[in-house]
Amino acid sequence: MPTFALDSATATEALGACLAAVLVPGCIFYLSGDLGAGKTTLVRGLVHALGYQGAVKSPTFTLVEPYSIGSWRLFHWDLYRLTDPEELEFLGLRDQLDSQAVLLIEWPEHGYGELPAADLEIALSYAGEGRICQAVALSTAGQRMLANLAP
Repeated sequence: MPTFALDSATATEALGACLAAVLVPGCIFYLSGDLGAGKTTLVRGLVHALGYQGAVKSPTFTLVEPYSIGSWRLFHWDLYRLTDPEELEFLGLRDQLDSQAVLLIEWPEHGYGELPAADLEIALSYAGEGRICQAVALSTAGQRMLANLAP
């Protein structure tokens, strides 16, 4: 299980950029960590590395932010405010599941039982002034991404 020490938001964004370099179409990431641990910052680094020029904000209130970047279709989910996992059906999650779309899901424990399996699980935690990131591959695609990851 790779562990990365992140001493700043810039380092967290840089790790996101490294993930963008090994991204596999159709993959699903679970992003865990306390409020403010850097989940959206990691996503921001990934999305910007793929070429997106706009602001990347947390989808806490919208629940999902879609991004179309070249041939990439990404959906950044934040399930923090989800009250019932079955709401994901009404929110259109199933419509996003195909071999090309990438799902980046914050607070996956709130969607337990309704979420598809993840390829990578990324946990961010506080470590003094910085963060620690641990990544676990949960599929062959996840193993391939982690094997090629060069932060």
